[in-house]
Amino acid sequence: MSLPLEGLKVLDLSRLLPGPYATLVLADLGAQVDKVEEPGVGDYTRHSPPMKDDTSALFLGLNRNKRSIALDLKSADGAAKLKALAKQYDVLVESFRPGVMDKLGLGWDALSRENPRLIFCAISGYGNTGPDRLRAGHDLNYLARCGALAYGGKAGGAPAMAGVQIADIGGGSLFALVGILAALHERARTGKGRFVDVSMTDGAMAFLHMHLAARLVMGEDGTPLARGREALNGGYPCYGLYQTQDQRWLAVGALEPKFFMGLCAALERPELTDGAYDTGALGAKTRAELEKVFAAKPLAHWIELFRTVDLCVEPVLEGDEVLDDPQLKARGVFVEQGGVRWLRTPLQLGQVPLEPPPALGQHTEEILREHGLA
Repeated sequence: MSLPLEGLKVLDLSRLLPGPYATLVLADLGAQVDKVEEPGVGDYTRHSPPMKDDTSALFLGLNRNKRSIALDLKSADGAAKLKALAKQYDVLVESFRPGVMDKLGLGWDALSRENPRLIFCAISGYGNTGPDRLRAGHDLNYLARCGALAYGGKAGGAPAMAGVQIADIGGGSLFALVGILAALHERARTGKGRFVDVSMTDGAMAFLHMHLAARLVMGEDGTPLARGREALNGGYPCYGLYQTQDQRWLAVGALEPKFFMGLCAALERPELTDGAYDTGALGAKTRAELEKVFAAKPLAHWIELFRTVDLCVEPVLEGDEVLDDPQLKARGVFVEQGGVRWLRTPLQLGQVPLEPPPALGQHTEEILREHGLA
């Protein structure tokens, strides 16, 4: 079975997580992704623990189905080769700070003159415009700046770290993919490429869209967003996390009245239904009662109780438990080949190729010869 992006050629100059995950999705969907790396160093994740033999497991997990070409872009020869290659590719993805590609003579203006059909996607922390466009940062910083970090955690307590890279993947990788695919659709109509400017801070703010957009609409009649006090961030007793007797956790998402009423019935506590949507004293009392109920039995008891009922209650899986989840296994999320278990990207649009990640510069000669370069 053919894959939807077969025939698409991508030059990937990005490093670490946001760009490489975006190009991994493209590769899993059939695109030819050629990873341009610095000779002798390569993508920084190649050297990040934990190590599988002599290569980082993080790098291996992000870079299957790609080829590697080693070019020194700071040299005249390396820059010239990259410029020549870019004439024959559909998409270029980079994640340098704004202005770096221009200094190398490889920015959007230079490359689009040579290849007007090129789609040039630049992923950066704060975007290519604005006073902080050159500011250093990582996922945690971008979440802090866009307001998303402050929205999680207990009321009156500290902000809660998500534990996963929301700004990198959600704000960077996924919006880069949306921009690239939108630009490809536009190019099919106009024949022209486009510069896609992805700010991970802008993208991370999208996770606040429902709440922040409502705040803007309310204007002077509204109130600022508050940590731990609103419907979906800890304010409602019917939507939250509850600890069990064995120090495990349940995720209770019984937001609709029918679900919370069913939950209270299953717990034989129908009198608690009135406090489901109260963020004041009644809500606090309801939450305290639910905490006592759930703390009285171990997680296994609650899993069995809620296994066959439709009430939006799930165990919080820990560690390797997720690897044995029957739903995820049935969906084919984990794929094994060559003695290695791979995590596939979410879109299931055909049989995912599973070519092993490349060694640094493994395909340099092959790629250059394909494009008529010495």
